This record gives sequence, C-alpha cells and structure tokens, in this order.
Amino acid sequence: MDPQAALTMAQNALFLLLMIAAPVLATVLGVGLIVSLFQAITQIQEATLSFVPKLIAAIAVFAIAGPWMMTTMVDFIRTTILSIPNYAI
Repeated sequence: MDPQAALTMAQNALFLLLMIAAPVLATVLGVGLIVSLFQAITQIQEATLSFVPKLIAAIAVFAIAGPWMMTTMVDFIRTTILSIPNYAI
C-alpha cells in the first residue's frame, strides 16, 4: 500500500467518524447550553441537573439515528475489508 492510499483511507475514516459523531455531539451541546442557561437564570447548581438531560438526549439520538450510524459504519468497514486485495503487494 502506498502512502497516498493510506492517507486517503485515514482521511475517509476520520470524515466518517465526524459524520457519525456529529448528531450526538450537537444534541448534547445544545442540551448542555440550555441547561446551563437554566442553571444560571435560576441559580441552581445541581450536578445531576446538567448530567441527566444530556444523557437522556444522547440516548434519544442513539435511538433515532442509531440504525443510520450502524449502517454507515458497516458499509465503510465492508468496503475497507473488500478493498484489501487491491492494496496487497
């Protein structure tokens, strides 16, 4: 395998990682921002108040987008494994 092919494969893997993680990260970031604003307005500094809504939001995103995430990962892994003979020396 030449260095260019390895870099291309690594670039595709990192792009896939970002694409799969983006829905969960964006949702948890949004929920965290809303909870932080709520805590600042009401001056309630409870640790579980910031953790539990983020956990519930992450579970909801995994329930909704989980099949898409899994299908995307399986397709990438299948393509990568099937392309191994093309890169063999």
